[in-house]
Amino acid sequence: MLLSRLTIALKSLRQLGVQQVGLYALYKIGLATGHYRKVASRQSLVVSGELHPVMSLPGNGELLAVLGAEGKGVLLSEADEIVVGKVRLFGGEPVDLRLTFDEPLHHWTAYETNPSLLSNLYSLIPDIKFLWEPARFGWAFTLGRAYTISGEEKYAGAFWRYAETFLDANPPYLGPNWMSGQEVALRLMAFVWASQVFAASPASTPQRKARLAEAVAHHASRIPPTLVYARSQNNNHLLTEAAGLLTAGLALPEAPQAARWRKLGAQWLEYGFRHQIDGYGEYSQHSTNYHRLMLQVALWVRALNTKDTKVTKENQENLCVHLSPSCLRRLVAATHWLLALLDPTTGQVPNLGANDGAYIFPLTICPFPDFRPVIQAAARAFLNYELPRGPWDEMSLWFGIPMENKQYLRTERYLGDHLHARNSWAYLRTAQFTSRPSHADQLHLDLWWRGLNIARDAGTYLYNAAPPWDNSLAATQVHNTVTIDGCDQFTRASRFLYLDWANAYREDEIASDPQTIQRVRGRYRARGFRHTRSVTAFTDDRWLVEDEILRLTKRRKLFVARLHWSLPDWEWNIENRDSKVEISLQSPLGVIALTVETAPLLSTPHPIISLTRGGELLYGEGILSPFIGWVSPTYGVKIPALSFAVEVTSTEIVHFTSQFTFPTNP
Repeated sequence: MLLSRLTIALKSLRQLGVQQVGLYALYKIGLATGHYRKVASRQSLVVSGELHPVMSLPGNGELLAVLGAEGKGVLLSEADEIVVGKVRLFGGEPVDLRLTFDEPLHHWTAYETNPSLLSNLYSLIPDIKFLWEPARFGWAFTLGRAYTISGEEKYAGAFWRYAETFLDANPPYLGPNWMSGQEVALRLMAFVWASQVFAASPASTPQRKARLAEAVAHHASRIPPTLVYARSQNNNHLLTEAAGLLTAGLALPEAPQAARWRKLGAQWLEYGFRHQIDGYGEYSQHSTNYHRLMLQVALWVRALNTKDTKVTKENQENLCVHLSPSCLRRLVAATHWLLALLDPTTGQVPNLGANDGAYIFPLTICPFPDFRPVIQAAARAFLNYELPRGPWDEMSLWFGIPMENKQYLRTERYLGDHLHARNSWAYLRTAQFTSRPSHADQLHLDLWWRGLNIARDAGTYLYNAAPPWDNSLAATQVHNTVTIDGCDQFTRASRFLYLDWANAYREDEIASDPQTIQRVRGRYRARGFRHTRSVTAFTDDRWLVEDEILRLTKRRKLFVARLHWSLPDWEWNIENRDSKVEISLQSPLGVIALTVETAPLLSTPHPIISLTRGGELLYGEGILSPFIGWVSPTYGVKIPALSFAVEVTSTEIVHFTSQFTFPTNP
């Protein structure tokens, strides 16, 4: 149940802090008073000269050596799709590339302050991210890479044709594509990169270059007035907007605001990296995909060439990005954190936390779920290590990271939340929050075996759609953990805000059994209950998960505990024997068995079993939710999954025991 506005305000002030809430209030005041509209009209937009190069770029020989003929074919095939007007949003299937908005344009602030205008906007599109994503110009990186490796002019021509279409249809500060400072910053960086990659093309006429330089200046001028919003969020918005300002200041050194852009960019990048990465390396948004985005920003900034830009001596001190040693240590830890989650067979990671499908610098032929391109580049840049070589090396070249022989980093797990057996590994979610969580997923378990994600995270699907798809996959009940009385572990205050966070803690347990490889225990307390989960990995790749739900209050009242496992959509069979139920799954590598037992001390004679797929009940009984039995591999995409749940009722304590057994000869 959503809280009242007053309760939300008071809890937010206490739990998020005065600074964060105060900055957001300042942003809302700026909207209400028309301040941002007035500031835009006063911006100085005089631009001198062309966009300057900002980074070193690889040659076609280097790229071909990494990609080979087959990789080159994959790249050119995707670029050819873009030439004819198709684009793969969020790493999905090709759709029409639309850069125009077929409605009267208003100043961007009007969409934030006029409810009817915003309502009309959402009646035209299911989710604003489908409008914003193509306008980020992420597809321009594919065209630029194809042009570099092939020299074919059709790729440069396509970029300029689409850029002019966008600029004609989206004048400065008008329309929904100017609403978000982050969207503006990402587009700005794509413009600057493309101007350098296509600089030698006959299609890059002086008139086109001048227009793009002017557009970059307009974009950079849009960001500083609303940095207060990015600071209030203290997440990827602040990093991308700061990177955009720094990029604009380097690319347009003679612009009147260039020195200020560089100074603001460097200042807030340093602040963001130091304050958004915790001591264990986890990113503040508690999401693997946003973690990848953060590392890409760091790699982009690292690649910026601050030495050859022509500026006056007075401005020279504002040029260089000097990340402090403490900031670099955070980036080292952040690289380790994501690397430890990498599945060595597939290059994928658990789909933890919010996943908005962002891939802001898609400098690779590897598909969206493959994290090796970013992890490889970050490992080389910040750890002086590398993964085995492969097509994922292309991104390192674009970020100016030399292909040197570095110490090969094997795939051991580095952090305590990760467990591993011989052919399988798992991640147990035990988070201590210093920033708001994106999902209510404490003690969630992600389990992988031979490259197959057996117990999986449901992902996100959509943020802004109508119920039930209004960020509903953030809920506890779709994660691989225990839900009590149907409630989230935290209080959901709005679509994107959880309050009353519950921290989880973890400890290693010493097992005397020689068959035990590793055993850990996690625990958190919330809503008058304590949930303890022990996970044991055995030498034969068996996994034992033991859950205990204990009521902490003296009042003896019935409560319902529901254990949930999200499983792949494979052929299944269930055998139900009172307090023990087994589901077997026909995987591509043989039959996998999951057995769940419940303790005999129950107030109901039998546990309630349910198996749901795509919102439809396949087996057992229970109240259905339309978002149960789905997983979302990327934004806007959902595919069926098997949602296996065991539910019991008790007054004081509940025990669940789950055992995963894999084929010995797959």
